[in-house]
Amino acid sequence: MRISKLIALFIVIFAIQSANAQKKFSVHTVAFYNFENLFDTINNPNNDEEWLPNGAQNWTSKKYHKKLENLARVLSEIGTGENPHAPTLIGGCEIENRGVLEDLVKQPKLLPSDYGIVHYDSPDKRGIDVALLYQKKHFKPVSSINVPLMIYRDEKKEEKSKDKESEDEKEDKDKVEVGNGERVYTRDILLVTGYLDGEEVNVIVNHWPSRSGGEKKSSPFREAAGRQCRKIMDSIYKINPNAKIIAMGDLNDGTYNKSVKEGVGAKRKKEEVKEFGIYNPFEQMAREGNATLFHRDAGDIFDQIMVSEPLIRNDYTSFRYWKAGIYNPQYLIQKTGQYKGYPLRHGANEVGFSDHFPVYIYLIKEMK
Repeated sequence: MRISKLIALFIVIFAIQSANAQKKFSVHTVAFYNFENLFDTINNPNNDEEWLPNGAQNWTSKKYHKKLENLARVLSEIGTGENPHAPTLIGGCEIENRGVLEDLVKQPKLLPSDYGIVHYDSPDKRGIDVALLYQKKHFKPVSSINVPLMIYRDEKKEEKSKDKESEDEKEDKDKVEVGNGERVYTRDILLVTGYLDGEEVNVIVNHWPSRSGGEKKSSPFREAAGRQCRKIMDSIYKINPNAKIIAMGDLNDGTYNKSVKEGVGAKRKKEEVKEFGIYNPFEQMAREGNATLFHRDAGDIFDQIMVSEPLIRNDYTSFRYWKAGIYNPQYLIQKTGQYKGYPLRHGANEVGFSDHFPVYIYLIKEMK
């Protein structure tokens, strides 16, 4: 009797597995990449003097076009391990203006994907912005807004002698304290709402304030950015409690930092995510030793993509999160020298890719 029941159970399990194996899914890749100083060679009314032909970087037209070619190669290949198509949605940062994005999407490797652009100029002191690229045949934007990040330095900033300043503090010491004094001009947060193959999706693209001035001193700025990102999410949830939200960006903080854990409220495990919550698959990846960038031989994941609770539900009749990854093929890695193993970035003798590796997630939906 027991044997017959066991056999029956195996038959049922086999039948379920066979049925699942026959299911077909629609797959979309969603990616984020720090383009690292994507500047043209034109002198614009922003802080771009370094990236001109006669500037510190000796940034020529030849180098600019090589940079575009390099970025296009990476973007066209992100996520192709599980999905043969280029990403449907690409968030980017360190972008000078809309013009460089128009040049980028015209590159031969990206042209077949027919990307549209959502971009706003930010008040950032370096003259860099965030943006979203989208495949027009799959994603239809219906609204977009650039949300300013209003942060200020302390009016009562203490004097510090130069011999006591760290190397990081010397980079930008007017950003080390938060208060009600002079505004710190940084990147806006981009919110785009649209329809992905007919389903509403909200995309938030971030590039939070840097660690210039030191991690501890600059942390309040990123904590404020995390709270602002959360505020945007909550405003979306109020309109639609089942909203599908993707928050992505170079956060200049790890998955474990206060800005992410408390500001955004991101959770490492799916089972920890409650209603109106958000899941961060990159926290577990960071615990496993993965990295998107390196500093002084220490790796971390600053580039992250988080998804709202409705995207991790088990019903695949609409788009759901499947899995995440870091795209770091060998050609993106420095092979020799002091920075061996780091992302292959721009140098004096070589036009590289970026000082960050791109990240991505897959969204899947069961096909009828």
